[in-house]
Amino acid sequence: MRYLQERKDVLEAAHNISTSHLVVGTWGNVSVKIKDQPLMLITPSGMRYDTMTIEDIVLVDMRINVVEGKWKPSTESPTHAEIYQQRSDVKAIVHVHSTYATAFAVAHLSIPVIMEETAQVIGHEIVTAPYAMCGTRELAVNTVNTLGIGKAVLLANHGLVGVGRNISDALRVCYIVEETARVACLAHNLGQSHSLTPEEIAILNRNFDSYGQVKT
Repeated sequence: MRYLQERKDVLEAAHNISTSHLVVGTWGNVSVKIKDQPLMLITPSGMRYDTMTIEDIVLVDMRINVVEGKWKPSTESPTHAEIYQQRSDVKAIVHVHSTYATAFAVAHLSIPVIMEETAQVIGHEIVTAPYAMCGTRELAVNTVNTLGIGKAVLLANHGLVGVGRNISDALRVCYIVEETARVACLAHNLGQSHSLTPEEIAILNRNFDSYGQVKT
């Protein structure tokens, strides 16, 4: 079995989105791109996260042919593959159906940049892509076109996709988007919500690269 560490990363993230209630049941999916190879590891379709093991993670090529594994890969594999092929900087993808972010997706609204951490981690409003049926080429194209060079995109009537340089980055994007959506809903109930300015967003996003401890 190849790519053991990458399999562990996918499995850990899958367990994470389940225990954190970013998904319910078997919905959602996680993948990582194999370095310098036209391959990705992705969660299997319709399998419970609490019973999933590293052997269950499926290795596929960018045409969604199974290279290694005994299960059918996630239904959303075409969307993952399209993102990887169009965005060489993306090495991991997490797709969730978290409650507040999905509410914005159902309303076909964008999540505004209302918090500093949203500006720092994501750096842009999270726009909803036009609706397309799950698992289709149309959904993959809509997702990539709406995501652009960004880090997160909402799928109309569906959920949220977060991308990153690694699985931790992609997970963090999903957590921040969900928290931003939750706060936006609460602020709206209070009567008003104020977004940061483009200038403030740019400064916060740029400065975040030096946030935290300096590695020695």
